[in-house]
Amino acid sequence: MYIGEKVKLREYRKEDIKLAQEYMNDPEVKSFLNPGVPFLYTYEDELKWFESNSATKDTYSFAIEPLDENKYIGGCGINNIDWKNSVATVGIFIGDKNYWSKGYGTDAMKVLVNFIFNEMNINKVKLNVYSFNPRAIKSYEKCDFIKEGVLRQEIFRHGQYYDEIVMGLLREEFNK
Repeated sequence: MYIGEKVKLREYRKEDIKLAQEYMNDPEVKSFLNPGVPFLYTYEDELKWFESNSATKDTYSFAIEPLDENKYIGGCGINNIDWKNSVATVGIFIGDKNYWSKGYGTDAMKVLVNFIFNEMNINKVKLNVYSFNPRAIKSYEKCDFIKEGVLRQEIFRHGQYYDEIVMGLLREEFNK
């Protein structure tokens, strides 16, 4: 378990599956995460993900829980690690909308980034975010991520094309 100011990152539990399915099927949450056709996830889909979701040398997943209550509100993790070049690709979501815009996602990302730099000895953390998600972009900037590039009109959502923004944070920037 890794602890921040507002949240703790913990292992996923079987009792999280039903809420995870609910969060992942929320149209707004899904639009921020999945570039493909937004098919609905079944309980069996989530169960299969849970059962195959053990830490490997390249992926790590954490459930996000507020410090003051035992409630699964979202997840974050390392989606890929390039060990040769020391780069980790991360992702995060807060599925419970009662916790949006209140600093829980920002705190979870800070805890995750601290884990990556100080426990895994990685040099760079990167992520991708869609331009129609200004709340997430603001959160990442609070964590000192810098916009590194833009993939123009990369995703079609809500009847139009949007950019995908690539953001990164170097160890030397994190340690300042």
